[in-house]
Amino acid sequence: MVRVKALLLENIHAEATRLLEGEGIEVETRKGALDENELIDALEGVDLLGIRSKTQVTRRVLEARPDLQAVGAFSIGTNQIDLDAAAESSIPVFNAPYSNTRSVVELAIGEIINLARHLGDHNRNMHAGLWDKTAKGSHEVRGRTLGLVGYGNIGSQLSVLAESLGMRVYFYDVVDRLALGNAVRCNSLEELLSTVETVSIHVDGRKENTNLFNAETFAMMRPRSIFLNLSRGHVVDLEALRDNLVSGHLAGAGLDVYPVEPKKAGDPFDSVLQGIPNVILTPHIGGSTAEAQEDIGRFVAGKFRDLVRTGSTYMSVNLPEVQLSSLDHGARLLYLHENVPGVLATVNSVLGQHGVNIDSQQLTTRGQLGYVVTDCGNGVPQAALDEIRSLEATRRLTALGEVR
Repeated sequence: MVRVKALLLENIHAEATRLLEGEGIEVETRKGALDENELIDALEGVDLLGIRSKTQVTRRVLEARPDLQAVGAFSIGTNQIDLDAAAESSIPVFNAPYSNTRSVVELAIGEIINLARHLGDHNRNMHAGLWDKTAKGSHEVRGRTLGLVGYGNIGSQLSVLAESLGMRVYFYDVVDRLALGNAVRCNSLEELLSTVETVSIHVDGRKENTNLFNAETFAMMRPRSIFLNLSRGHVVDLEALRDNLVSGHLAGAGLDVYPVEPKKAGDPFDSVLQGIPNVILTPHIGGSTAEAQEDIGRFVAGKFRDLVRTGSTYMSVNLPEVQLSSLDHGARLLYLHENVPGVLATVNSVLGQHGVNIDSQQLTTRGQLGYVVTDCGNGVPQAALDEIRSLEATRRLTALGEVR
């Protein structure tokens, strides 16, 4: 097997290391995130890069290290990676869109109950030696209304669990989603906010969602509502949120993500929301359970393994997707190319001229890229590979198996 090296940053679960090393891949791990210059230096000789949410994989990083074979986001989101630049460099990007869904949902349910009962304030008072037994402002969640902004994997599962607690669920999503259970779709964000008593955000990290919740949006919410953001830090204007909490328009809030977050554990944290009653602040731990991190480590490392072993790009977020089985004999050509007419015919002509027997072939396109996977039963000569690499449309060519 050709030597392959992986660099895993930000305390990725040891299950990823175990799986990759079991495939003969060399693994280097580092605890914290790296800045742009540090990352470029660290990627020398590295084929596979694994990160979580802090490390930014920019166009400059990708252009400096074009030999990277893949980038894995060991998380749901991929907004920390320049996906267009990765595609232009023919570098597939993988993530874990489902692995920590349950963990985030359980944290949201816990915070809804905690905020409805003011448990954080009661806990702080008790630790300070103050006995304040009162039912004022405390409510059951049964029978209350929950509004979900975003109804994807997390929002829809939260919908099901909240309904099992007796909550009435409403949701708003820019995508036409199928309602689960008795959830009710709202036609606008304003309709949702004027209807419900608790709001939980579950949107992605696209730039258009920046300050989605601002002074105007908070004003649409019903008085004494509860607000949660466990999605992306930049979707909330924290100053506006503070104003609405201090004024009493909102009864409480729970946040797990912030516009600017410390790079590593132990770094100082500062927020305008600190010290406000009935506000829960957690350090981006929505998916930080042992179960979720192990599942994420296994899932994304499995994508790395499949890419190196078979050439599979299944569930890549930026390149054409092909799901492939193991190569039994001969050679497999993995050819990423510009999506222009005539490429497949040209490749097959080159292979025919070199006496290569094609057992099977797949072509998938995505945007400006095409991916041709060709299994050659009698192997492939190096001269044919050199000729294909010299084609004008070539982005990247990798050969697995028997090269003659």
